[in-house]
Amino acid sequence: MTTTQRLPTTLTPLDRALDALLLGVEPVAPAELTLAEALRCIAAEMPPLQAHPPRDVAAADGYAFGARDLVGASSYSPLPLSVPPVWVEAGDAIPDGCDCVLDSDSVDVSGPLPQVLAEAIPGQGVRRAGGDIAAGSFVVEAGRRVLPRHLLIARAAGLERLNVRRPRLRIVNVPGGSATADLIAESARTAGAEVVSSTAAGRDAGSVAAALDDGACDLLLIVGGSGVGRTDAAVTALAGRGEILAHGIALQPGRTSAVGRVGKTPVVALPGAPDQAIAAWWTLALPVLDRLSGRRPRKTVNLPLARKIASSVGIAEIVLVERQQDMWSTLAVGELSLDAIARAEAWLVVSGGSEGFATGTAIDAYMLRE
Repeated sequence: MTTTQRLPTTLTPLDRALDALLLGVEPVAPAELTLAEALRCIAAEMPPLQAHPPRDVAAADGYAFGARDLVGASSYSPLPLSVPPVWVEAGDAIPDGCDCVLDSDSVDVSGPLPQVLAEAIPGQGVRRAGGDIAAGSFVVEAGRRVLPRHLLIARAAGLERLNVRRPRLRIVNVPGGSATADLIAESARTAGAEVVSSTAAGRDAGSVAAALDDGACDLLLIVGGSGVGRTDAAVTALAGRGEILAHGIALQPGRTSAVGRVGKTPVVALPGAPDQAIAAWWTLALPVLDRLSGRRPRKTVNLPLARKIASSVGIAEIVLVERQQDMWSTLAVGELSLDAIARAEAWLVVSGGSEGFATGTAIDAYMLRE
C-alpha cells in the first residue's frame, strides 16, 4: 500500500523556511582548480599579483627614443642621427634611456644618416610597467564569480590554477521530471557548482530513499514527487533518511516544496513542474549554494515599475520582469509560463506581508542575464 504525504494545513513562511535551511551552513573549503575548471566558480582568497608588464614595453613596433632628444623634429626640419635608432617589436622591453616609440613612418633610414621626422611625448607607443596589471591587485576578488575576463588576467600573470570554492551539488531526479531536473542542473552549473545527477529507480519512497544514499555532497536536491499525489513520495523518503524542516512553503509557485537535512547536509525537495521548481531553486536552493560558495550578495538592478504589481497577502509570490525604456515591465506574477521564464531578464519576490507595489515604485530585481 502506498503512503501519501500530506501538506500541513498552515504553510511555512518563505523566510522562516530559508532561515532553518541555512542554519549551520558554512562555505566549503577552497580548492585549486585549473583555469577552465575555475570558470563560473566563486573565487576564494588569493595572493596579490605582481605588476604586469614588470617594466616598460613597446606597445607597437617602431623605434625607441628619449622624447626630449626629439624636440623640434619634423618633416620640414628632420633631426639627423649619429647612430642607427634601436628597433623594438611590440612587447619588447624599452631600452634604458628611452621613453617613447615612433613608428617606421616617422623615421627615415633610407639615406646615409637616419633622420627623425616627428616629435614624441614621454610614454608615446609605450605600455608602462603595471599598465595591464597593477602590483597588489587580484585576479578576482574573493566572493566574486570567475568570468572569462578574469581568466585573461590570470593567463597574463602566468597563472595556471585559481583558488575557488566549488560546492558539490547532488540532484536526485524522481522519474517523470527529467526536463525540470536538467533545468536545475544547468542552473546549478552556471552558479559554479559541481553537479552530480542520478534518477531514482521508481517514484516510491523506498526507491527515492535509496537514491538519497548515493554519495556525499554539500547540497542535496530532490526534483519531483514533493506534492500530495498518490505517487508523490519524495518527502516521505527524506523523512526516512533525515529530518523535515518544513513541507509546504508559502511560495507561489512552489508551495509543495520542502526543506530538510540528511545528517548535516541541507536538502531541498523541488516540485516536478518547471515553474514551481525554478521558484524554489531561486528562493531556497540558490541561497544555500551561495552560502556554501562564500559568494557575496548578488547584485540587483533598481528600476521603477511600468505598472503596478498586485499580490496576495500571506504568500510570497515570484515576479518575472524585463526592461523596457528604463522601467521594469511585468511578465508574470505567481503563475510562470515557460515563455515568461525564457523571456525574463530578472526576478523578484513580493513578500507574504505585502499586497504588491504601485506603478512607479522603484524595486530591486535579481538579474538572470550577466
